[in-house]
Amino acid sequence: MTVRLPHVLVGAACVGCALANGARVGLFPVVLAAGLLGALALSLPDARFRTAVAAVAVVLAFWGWGSLRLAQLDRSALVSDVGTVERAVVEVDEPPKPGSFDQRARAVLLRWGTLRPHEPVYLELPLGRSPPQGADIALLAELRAPTGPSNGFDQATWLRRQGIHVVLRAKGAWRIVGRRGGIYGLGDDVERWLAGDSVRGLSGERRNVIEAVVLGRSSLVGQNLLADFRASGLYHCLAVDGLKVATIAWAVAAIALLVGVGRLFAEVAALGAVSAYALAVGLHPSVVRAAVAAALGSLAWLAARQRDRWQALLVGAAVLLAWNPYSLLDAGFQLSFAAVGSIFVVTPRVVRALEGYPVSRRLAQLIGVSTACGLATAPITWLQFRQISLVTVPANVVAVPVVVEMLGLALVTAAIAPVAPPVASALAWLNGCGASFVAACARGFGNLPGAQVTSGRAASVLGLGALLAAAYAWRRGERARAEAGLPLLGERPAEDRADPAPAASADR
Repeated sequence: MTVRLPHVLVGAACVGCALANGARVGLFPVVLAAGLLGALALSLPDARFRTAVAAVAVVLAFWGWGSLRLAQLDRSALVSDVGTVERAVVEVDEPPKPGSFDQRARAVLLRWGTLRPHEPVYLELPLGRSPPQGADIALLAELRAPTGPSNGFDQATWLRRQGIHVVLRAKGAWRIVGRRGGIYGLGDDVERWLAGDSVRGLSGERRNVIEAVVLGRSSLVGQNLLADFRASGLYHCLAVDGLKVATIAWAVAAIALLVGVGRLFAEVAALGAVSAYALAVGLHPSVVRAAVAAALGSLAWLAARQRDRWQALLVGAAVLLAWNPYSLLDAGFQLSFAAVGSIFVVTPRVVRALEGYPVSRRLAQLIGVSTACGLATAPITWLQFRQISLVTVPANVVAVPVVVEMLGLALVTAAIAPVAPPVASALAWLNGCGASFVAACARGFGNLPGAQVTSGRAASVLGLGALLAAAYAWRRGERARAEAGLPLLGERPAEDRADPAPAASADR
């Protein structure tokens, strides 16, 4: 990776937003200081000093912005009404997730008695029928405070990081009184279309697995099978990640090019499809990151510039952290960005290591990506969930290609369903076979002896072994680079050391 000025500045913005989680500062003083440093940076002749001072200015500015955003997220007009019961109207943000005693979903409280707070809440409804995503429902409800730490989970902290401070508990029946419109309403229409037509004629586990793969609805999968997906390292298949977003963008662009509408329209169509899909499944960290990367890639093509994957990754992180600095503490954010960064760094090295073996290029890439994701996410899954899958590489090598095919076939099924229902039913049945295979992979790998580590001692031994293996691989890689006459990692090439002027001018 060649570090450029845009990398430094966007990375500084991420650091500034992240610092707000540790300490909050006043917006006016830090913005004033950032402005003075920015003016100083413009007057410095040396490119390196100019970049360093500009980076500090950006850190300060976004530290102030992050502090302001956290103050806004921590503000609630409903906390003082906790314990009261009123007639309410809420807008359901996501399909409710069923639990043992109720079903829950994020929502926006539109009306509370005579008030119109328009504040996010955590909605709890009785088990039974569920309101669709985007529905406005009227009900009699009670405002409650979230629960504190219990059995390793702190609901109050988890909700606060999403800007939610109260729980809205239904006190009886509810009824739909409307639906939201606008761009979010379009996302709701896409969600209903995919949820219905992509699984036409299916039921039971196969339908639930396909819906989880397409829309990220892991709550539809039974608890035992869900535990197997976690143990096998295949749980990400039930969430919407960058691979699925990229698959949708590629498929729409390919269809547009096949029809012959031109590259520009294909790029616009792909961006529109990614945006609609992101709204349909929810703006989760991995979805936002992938959508930002797709948008930057299209802009790079339109501007005739080379695509910069690291810049796209950093911009995605900056967007999420600027909107909600608490995202840094979210497991989804950590897993998504750690996995992608590791793919950039580790995958090429694994592919090179497999050269000379009877392994196809595609299989080598798949092994490299699975290895990179497994290594990067293992510390996070241990810290967040106290478990590490040891079979994630073989499980992903076997199951992920089928998951990608399932997503593509589900989209084709949904597209055909309105005009040819029998054909769509046949395709859905075929896709159900893929769902059964993926579920069998999760059960098979997840139930292998020693499939996952759950004890602290075993995790420590595993971590020490990983560090030793990484050190050995690093030394071996450096030796290979030296034998090939290449500069060591972190060492500037001889031509750059001899004439630093071109590098400085390039930074400018």
